[in-house]
Amino acid sequence: MTDVSAPAGYDTIILGGGVAGCVLAARLSEDPGRSVCLVEAGPDYGPRQEDWPQKVLNARALPRDDVWERRAPVHRIRGRVLGGSSSINGCWNTWGSAGDHAEWSRAGGPAWSAARMAPFRRRAAERMGLRTVPEREISAWTRGASKGAAELGYQEVDMAAPGGPGYGGPLLNAVDGVRRNAAFGYLEDARSRPNLTILAGATVDRLAVADGRVRGVGIVVDGRRETLVADSYLLSCGTFGSPAVLLRSGIGPAAQLAEAGVRTAIDLPGVGANLTDQPGVFVPLAPTAELNASLAAKEAEGDLYVSRMLIRAASELCPEGSWDLHILPTGGPPLFGKLPAGQYEAGISAFLMKPASRGRVRLLSADPADALEIDPAFFSDPAGHDVAVIRSGLGIVEELAATASLKALVGPLEGHPARELSDQDLRDRAGTYWHPVGTCAMGTADDPLAVVDGGGRVRGTSNLRVVDASILPTVPASNTQLPVLAAAEMLAEAIRGQA
Repeated sequence: MTDVSAPAGYDTIILGGGVAGCVLAARLSEDPGRSVCLVEAGPDYGPRQEDWPQKVLNARALPRDDVWERRAPVHRIRGRVLGGSSSINGCWNTWGSAGDHAEWSRAGGPAWSAARMAPFRRRAAERMGLRTVPEREISAWTRGASKGAAELGYQEVDMAAPGGPGYGGPLLNAVDGVRRNAAFGYLEDARSRPNLTILAGATVDRLAVADGRVRGVGIVVDGRRETLVADSYLLSCGTFGSPAVLLRSGIGPAAQLAEAGVRTAIDLPGVGANLTDQPGVFVPLAPTAELNASLAAKEAEGDLYVSRMLIRAASELCPEGSWDLHILPTGGPPLFGKLPAGQYEAGISAFLMKPASRGRVRLLSADPADALEIDPAFFSDPAGHDVAVIRSGLGIVEELAATASLKALVGPLEGHPARELSDQDLRDRAGTYWHPVGTCAMGTADDPLAVVDGGGRVRGTSNLRVVDASILPTVPASNTQLPVLAAAEMLAEAIRGQA
């Protein structure tokens, strides 16, 4: 049920109704003996698809109405609506490499291995109704890019499963252009349960922490401050939101907390550190008249999507058998700005999937209404690893653009090759894949920057966990939606087993 009021207490409060929060609410409320409250800052448009705004349901675009900040730099964009960023992203689901699981297992234990997470990946894919790209959604541009990848020697691979370099399409959480976000995937059946309360339009302020235990959580609803109480608390506000809540609650680096005027409850230096995202550089190409006409016809049919394929590629610095780049050809309406009718944007991006650079999230004030300091620090690693890898990726972009299959669709590259740009020019042109992780990273007991253990339990507390992308110590070599769904499935099962 959905409510704007709340009883005195719950067994479990989930703070954040994004991808992970929806999974947790659905799975934990399967136990009729557990009362669960899911708190979301943004709106809940309800259980019926027809009641949701068409802009939010549109899987052909990146909706930007229900976000935390309007007119903000692109790397700060995140969903503020039930379903979180699954309500505003590209509906793509891919899986990472064996190396990702090795990194996570070293930090969080064997539960994070590829073999142990595989059942949860399959469970998440089934629950979200993920599907392969249908033939009618493959444009001339996508088909040409796939043929070009084959010309370069890449094999077709399953992008939503473990493997190696290659090309292919993602799994989609969309049907006929309609987005199936995590609220639909996980809460459709759960909403009617009497033991689940969905509290929308409620911004999390801070946790009340005393003697290592959370005693309550302050929220803001319609300008009113209220307190919710539970036996256990699950923080799922995302890579930007979860560290912010901890910091406002006095859990974080003592010196930074003092600067923000927050009393330290638990000194955890890693909160807000280790921000990791996947930067990319876009190389524009000039569509031929024939390609523009073909894309226009596809759009008239209602089946034009900017991209339906990618290449998992390896730079010279990549470990054998893995990949550290996504090469992403796009062709269709521009993601930003407009073009005259009948004209389209075409190009190829190189995205750095395993960056060495680390940014941070910090409070500028203790007020939850104030913006955060979010510095992704793209291409900032002192050794120059990230710049070297992106240059390698831009070389692959040039090779792909020069294949016979794509030369027939776009004009030749003009001007200075992107891979020869200066380091600063590359930084200036950097965009983002929108896959931030790591600001509440899990780690071993001897890791001074670890915020949580492999079960998401926050150091120094007895009834608080973080369950979202922020606990991943490294970003996977993939889009993050499917890995976060699988991680939330895994941790939900662990929480139920320990209840």
